[in-house]
Amino acid sequence: MSYVDEVIESVIKKNPAEPEFHQAVKEVLESLRVVVEANEEKFRKEALLERLVEPERQFKFRVPWVDDKGQVQVNTGYRVQFNSAIGPYKGGIRLHPSVNLGIIKFLGFEQIFKNSLTGLPIGGGKGGSDFDPKGKSDREVMAFCQSFMTELCKYIGADTDVPAGDIGTGAREIGYMFGQYKRIRGVYEGVLTGKGLSYGGSLARTEATGYGLLYLTQEILKLNGKELAGKTVVISGSGNVAIYAAQKATQLGAKVVTMSDSTGWVYDPEGIDLAAVKEIKEVNRGRLSEYKNYRPDSEYHEGRGVWSIKCDIALPCATQNELLLDDAKQLVANGCIAVCEGANMPTTLEATEYLQANGVIFAPGKAANAGGVATSALEMTQNSERLSWSFEEVDAKLKNIMVNIAHNIDNAARKYGFEGNYVVGANIAGFEKVVDAMTAQGIV
Repeated sequence: MSYVDEVIESVIKKNPAEPEFHQAVKEVLESLRVVVEANEEKFRKEALLERLVEPERQFKFRVPWVDDKGQVQVNTGYRVQFNSAIGPYKGGIRLHPSVNLGIIKFLGFEQIFKNSLTGLPIGGGKGGSDFDPKGKSDREVMAFCQSFMTELCKYIGADTDVPAGDIGTGAREIGYMFGQYKRIRGVYEGVLTGKGLSYGGSLARTEATGYGLLYLTQEILKLNGKELAGKTVVISGSGNVAIYAAQKATQLGAKVVTMSDSTGWVYDPEGIDLAAVKEIKEVNRGRLSEYKNYRPDSEYHEGRGVWSIKCDIALPCATQNELLLDDAKQLVANGCIAVCEGANMPTTLEATEYLQANGVIFAPGKAANAGGVATSALEMTQNSERLSWSFEEVDAKLKNIMVNIAHNIDNAARKYGFEGNYVVGANIAGFEKVVDAMTAQGIV
């Protein structure tokens, strides 16, 4: 049995009931096979892959808090510090009922390579809880965040582990967490990113993941002799990533015709009215079913179905495993030329392989959505220097990082004979830097 197959088998055996983690490890290691086989004796002797797939440390803890009725609630908190070979752990905090250790490990593992691709000195980590902020009052969210940070603050710091936002963790949650960290630790440092502008946040951080997705999409299309302007785009999701992806796509001359949430999706053939979506989602915290009140000629459908709409470019920006094999078949049949991932692993392995086999340009999330964590690292830099850069400065640095990522994954794919396979290119480009650092630092 090959070294890669041995490690995949070992991961599945050692981490039962964690399918998302299995999927992430398999996808990465399969695409690294060509590099591993060229160095198999050395990597095997140093147990390099075993060290790569085993987190450096992981924490699971109780989060008790009191709701508005005086009832004590108990959630589970997690932080997985996966790999610090190239810098302090960096990765978001996800607050969603679906959160479990396997999902946090999958996200932390992906984060190693995503962070490496940015070219910035940040390692891979992830955290979260099965707490659901939806439907909770501000006081309840604060009670949870303070309890969560009371435990988490023991393990993080500006030069150790710098969490950020993720699904369910926005500016409100980051603010409550930062306040509690400062209160307990007694230091004012850049321990969290995604902070408010009045206390160390960075301009353009809110827009970064969505904007970065479009900068990379535009560059990948250029590398394949195509243009973004004039194309029809379908987007899933209606959170931070989806909203700013839609905004930047529109600015770059494309037309976005769909968005979705957990209950349904909208199709607006004239182009999505982003002001309406922002009011529904960011102001009213409502459902997309209200969109027809703003645009009577649009369509609203319950359930899922975004990928059934004819498009040139598909941008999955909601959550993991949302684009299935049947969806991929529909996109191909409708003439889609590119799928670029705004969320983390939103496309199943079968769907990814089908898209690639049918000539669709496919940019994986670890490359395409790296703009968020890249700008978080830029926020860390500003905090360390006690400076604030202008929106234009941050946006220019973000665009430069995403253009570089596009070229780096293209070059890595070509170097190993996988021209146009950006999954392989992204994994190899991210892996090579991490492995160099791990090797240089010895068996740790």
